[in-house]
Amino acid sequence: MSVVGHQPPPFFKRGPAPLARLVFFVTLSLALLVLDLKYRYLEQIRQGVAIVLYPLQRAAYTPVDLYGQLGDYFSSLAAVQRENAQLKRKELESANWLLRQQHLELENQRLRELLDMKARQPVSGTLAEILYAARDPFSRRIIVDKGSQHGIAAGQAVVDEAGVLGQVTRTYPLQSEVTLVTDKNQAVPVRIVRNGLRTVLFGASGGQLELRFLAANADVQPGDVLVTSGLDGIYQPGLPVARVVRVDRDTAYSFARILCEPVAGVEKHGQVLVLGLREALPPQVEETETREKPSKGKKGRKKD
Repeated sequence: MSVVGHQPPPFFKRGPAPLARLVFFVTLSLALLVLDLKYRYLEQIRQGVAIVLYPLQRAAYTPVDLYGQLGDYFSSLAAVQRENAQLKRKELESANWLLRQQHLELENQRLRELLDMKARQPVSGTLAEILYAARDPFSRRIIVDKGSQHGIAAGQAVVDEAGVLGQVTRTYPLQSEVTLVTDKNQAVPVRIVRNGLRTVLFGASGGQLELRFLAANADVQPGDVLVTSGLDGIYQPGLPVARVVRVDRDTAYSFARILCEPVAGVEKHGQVLVLGLREALPPQVEETETREKPSKGKKGRKKD
């Protein structure tokens, strides 16, 4: 408050009245608005100010932008994880289906090849499935799910789509025991396709086969294919059995050591074909053959 008769100091002077200043600035603002609306002289200034303030606007908007991007990232990450989990589950289901499909295709292929083998042979055949291998570690035997009630008898040949697998050696009502050709006590009469040489094939150690009692100079070469000769009356002639892999000739020994490998899947496949027993010649045919043989001999003696 001012004292009577004294003026306030200069720094307390407030200039024009507030109302006067308000009127002045309102009038100035209206004049600038009218002039800018009519002449557009502030457009360049406005653009320059916008350019100068743009980095500040971006910097001020950055936290909001980062928050939105982080929200989108985490939401998309969760969606991708859920999608990956669904795809993995579908992939596992598809893999299981594909594995079963491949197994069925392979099984059907083997069955078709076995049926083709059955069609090529002039004897009956029974499809069987391998259950398990025999418990004896020193023998090569398997158990199949067909027995005497299915018409299986001891001595029948067992083959797969590639060749001879073995021979039925013991039968049960619902199962049968098959001795593989690689068993050390198994022997199969064979002949070499290349030259027709007949011999006997024996089982050897390590899942291999061996041609025994052949001279050191016998005409046997690696790669020769051995087929059944049919001389034993069990195996049909012409069934593939083995392939020669090594021939060792030593002049110090009278016989050559010839190792072979089986062509059939001895320890691979699950289905086999049990061939029926070879049919014997009818009695009439045997009698006619026995009658014809001496008659030919008598005629030959008379001519002599």
